[in-house]
Amino acid sequence: MTPDVRTAGGTALLATFDSLESVVAFRAGLPTDGLPGVAEVVSGARTLLFRFDPSRTDAGHLRAALATVAPVPAADVQAAADPIVIPVTYDGDDIDDVVSVTGMSRQELVAWHTGQVWTSAFCGFAPGFSYLTGTEPSLDLPRRATSRTAVPSGAVALAGEFSAVYPRTSPGGWQLIGRTDVPMWSLARTPPALAPAGTRIRFVEAGA
Repeated sequence: MTPDVRTAGGTALLATFDSLESVVAFRAGLPTDGLPGVAEVVSGARTLLFRFDPSRTDAGHLRAALATVAPVPAADVQAAADPIVIPVTYDGDDIDDVVSVTGMSRQELVAWHTGQVWTSAFCGFAPGFSYLTGTEPSLDLPRRATSRTAVPSGAVALAGEFSAVYPRTSPGGWQLIGRTDVPMWSLARTPPALAPAGTRIRFVEAGA
């Protein structure tokens, strides 16, 4: 799982991986107190960007440090700290369509979604929007044929290999299976995002 590491300007290195699983495993293997001189690590679907302070380190030293990182297998990542629990009411506008596509019953779909631990692989699209990957086999759901102009804040959704919670009302084309009152983005919180990359999430059925 050796990434392709290249410079990205004068104060960053970009590590490219062959899979999202490799990105998550490599990030999980980074020192808990951070790499010396690294100011920020930004996750992508196949990349990790390491921004560094040139007064504290340089590209050569950072490359050497990255070469010593031991990726953490997914099973070990999931066995780490307790996940954040997010209660969900499973009454999303697309849940019947998802049931039809997957051949599951509603109860089976809810059990699949709540019966695994999800990890924030990376964030994007909107502040607080975390792309979550699970421990169970993916349903690999297609996006909706037509995107909605306004998906409500708190909508719980599926698309491809990911689940997500919309942090605010916005356009969106994911399949909506439920809703939650848990805020994914709040300026009153540090950091504002509830689930930055590496955060573990468990969904539970509200009122169950």
